[in-house]
Amino acid sequence: MEEKCTLNNLPLDKSAIVNSVDCKENLINRVFDLGIIKDSIITPIYRSPFGDPTAYLIKNAIVALRNKDCQKITVTPL
Repeated sequence: MEEKCTLNNLPLDKSAIVNSVDCKENLINRVFDLGIIKDSIITPIYRSPFGDPTAYLIKNAIVALRNKDCQKITVTPL
């Protein structure tokens, strides 16, 4: 198994398991509502031309997250 990294450093089309979410309270509820919780699988599928935001596939839904928010999410690549 690979080392842990933050979600914003995960390469495109590389799935990972969410280890922890360390966001402020105003953002953590949104992140949890999107299905980004501990032990869920997430895959970055598209980066905008300027690199921010990135679209992620999570539980058969596509969500866009900014890099500054992804820095607070720790994942383990599969």
